[in-house]
Amino acid sequence: MKPPSSLRRRIVVAYLFFALAICTFVGAVTTVAIEGTEDLLVDEHLRSIAAWASPRHAIGMPVDMPSDVSFYHSDTIPPELRDLPLGVEKLVFEGKGVHLLVGEDDAGKYVVVDRASEYKNIEHTIYAMIMAGFLGFVALSLFLGSFIARGFVDPIVELAAAVSKKGNHADLPLLNSRDELGVLARAFAAHTAELQQFLARERFFTGDVSHELRTPLTIITGAAELLVEQTSTQAALHAPANRILRAAKEANECIEILLQLARAPDQINRPETSVADVIHAEIARCQHFIERKPVTLHFEEGEDFLVPARRELLTAAIGNLIRNACQYTEQGSVTVRITAHTVIVEDTGPGLPESIQARLQEKKSSVPLVGSAGSGLGLALVVRICENLDAKLIAENNPKIGSNFRIVF
Repeated sequence: MKPPSSLRRRIVVAYLFFALAICTFVGAVTTVAIEGTEDLLVDEHLRSIAAWASPRHAIGMPVDMPSDVSFYHSDTIPPELRDLPLGVEKLVFEGKGVHLLVGEDDAGKYVVVDRASEYKNIEHTIYAMIMAGFLGFVALSLFLGSFIARGFVDPIVELAAAVSKKGNHADLPLLNSRDELGVLARAFAAHTAELQQFLARERFFTGDVSHELRTPLTIITGAAELLVEQTSTQAALHAPANRILRAAKEANECIEILLQLARAPDQINRPETSVADVIHAEIARCQHFIERKPVTLHFEEGEDFLVPARRELLTAAIGNLIRNACQYTEQGSVTVRITAHTVIVEDTGPGLPESIQARLQEKKSSVPLVGSAGSGLGLALVVRICENLDAKLIAENNPKIGSNFRIVF
């Protein structure tokens, strides 16, 4: 039997089993009582017949019996009944079950046979009435179970639906109820208010920090651009200046992403963005990571698809995966593919550390996580961006092959 899948069904099934248990117990007691009563009544009936017929037979008077009752005395007793002990018995006689009384008077032994007692018909009637009562009781228990389950579960379902909706926590039902459901509703309201305050503080903090960082990063970017121009003829200084400029631009992009994530998801404009266009741009952008390494970076194009997301968020999510793969792969290849609304980034690098895998899968790790543990801020941003876009990040690790990241939209 499949276990009940809802609280309402559990309550109904509990009422049904309770009704069946009561019916079984009452049925067993009733059966014993009916059988015992039948035996007593039939025994009394047989003894009354014997008390009437035996004296009449002794004085030679005719003993007339109904067609279903027989009185045998001495030599008229059938052979199969002659050796029975005195008393009342049930046995098969002439092919059918009968009640009989074996007795003895001054003239000898006698047997009274009742082939079809009227009490048997009464017994069948009583059993039919009891069965009808049992079926009615089971039907009533199903009705009562459904009625009580509906009254008990519907408020919980209403409360759960109100909690799952985005809105004011003060609109929850049952807040003024004095029973346990009221306690539960008030606890949900208090916890929801606390979470909303926490999320608001987090958004304000992220936004404030990002705005505070923008000014010094703008200064650094401007100074780096000036250094790049002034050191164009000095190779020893030009390369570091380019690195400073690139790092400043990446920090600016990271701040822009943080500002986007600090806003509520429903407040962000979500234009349709081509995934293939984003991948082409990021592959061109990450070529400098593999310039001096025996690593190939290529894109196996599949069927392109559109994602309702700002290009900055989509670029940060896919670009961070490609950049990490290029940075940590010392030889071999980095391959990007798209298929079935999924972006796949594979590499032949060392793979993810156990602590980072556990962190991505929200599991405990035997290796303590220190700082970013080599994942950098980029991977954390990818996780947050996927949550913001209702996408799923899947990371697989194989020491012989490398890492396999998938973003499933």
